[in-house]
Amino acid sequence: MQLYHLLSKIGFLKKSYAFKFLFISFLGTHIPLIGIILFVIFHGNTLSASTIIVFTLLLTLLATAITLYFLKGLMYPIELVSKALHGYQQSRMIPNLPLHYSDEAGFLMKNFQLAIEANETNLKDKQDLIYLLSHDMKNYADNPGYLAQLILEEEPAEAIVEYSQLILESTQQQKKFLQTFITLLRQEEELAEAPMADHDADIRAVLDRLQQQVKTKIKNKKLKFTITMPTDVVHFKINEDLLLRVLVNLVDNAIKFSYVSGVIDLIVSKDTISVRDYGTGFVLAEKEAIFRKFTVAGRSGTRNEASTGIGLYLCRKIIEKYQAKLIGDSEGKDKGAVFTILF
Repeated sequence: MQLYHLLSKIGFLKKSYAFKFLFISFLGTHIPLIGIILFVIFHGNTLSASTIIVFTLLLTLLATAITLYFLKGLMYPIELVSKALHGYQQSRMIPNLPLHYSDEAGFLMKNFQLAIEANETNLKDKQDLIYLLSHDMKNYADNPGYLAQLILEEEPAEAIVEYSQLILESTQQQKKFLQTFITLLRQEEELAEAPMADHDADIRAVLDRLQQQVKTKIKNKKLKFTITMPTDVVHFKINEDLLLRVLVNLVDNAIKFSYVSGVIDLIVSKDTISVRDYGTGFVLAEKEAIFRKFTVAGRSGTRNEASTGIGLYLCRKIIEKYQAKLIGDSEGKDKGAVFTILF
């Protein structure tokens, strides 16, 4: 960083990162050339041609090594941003990058620092919003329901009973939506804070935990749940807890939309994980809509199981965080569905 700092004080180099590289390259090329010329002028008559050639090669190699060393030093601002990004992804460590340089590398450091600070401010605002929704607004939403319940307890006229029941139902729906929204905000915040994976997930351990979590729902609906894995070791670079959350959600969906005594298949291959059911399926027009938050494509299960409309949205967000893809496919209504994670 010291070399970059010194070059940034030179007027014609101050505002150009590229010029700094060109300047070092120019010096690295011409200083040894000048040295060779002076050497030949003062000692050319007393030395053999082979000695001059050897001296030239040595001086050129030395100048090249020194030039490369200084050019590597000029890369330090880029390395600094890279380390800052890694630290923020892994442990949400907020960097303290310099903001006063005026070339391209300086702008990169400044913009990255400001973007991190803005993101932290947004996360804090989201936490404040979660608190507001969880406490104050939730209480306000409850009040009309309590009043409607009190009216019903007074045995009012039939018309008033009907209106009170409508108020009560509306309040319950608002409260449900508010709770879903709070859940979405909290899980998005957890996802933002989740560290990037620095090692491969133990897929067998994840699947063992998955089976424990879904076995009761599988049993209640009399479903058959099969898992197929290759004999070779499978490598997926993803946080194990988040992968488990995705798989639990996908299998829960498969359970929800499967008919009693149906089959659910989970298939692991070298670079994919698929969850397939043979239940209600969906039409082509819903292929992307089901991944939107609060999607209108959300449906009740075969036993009228509720749907929040945010599960698949969060699953895709988690998978995309690890540079993978989550896609869904179905041949149509009552032809089942398959959801595939592509690593």
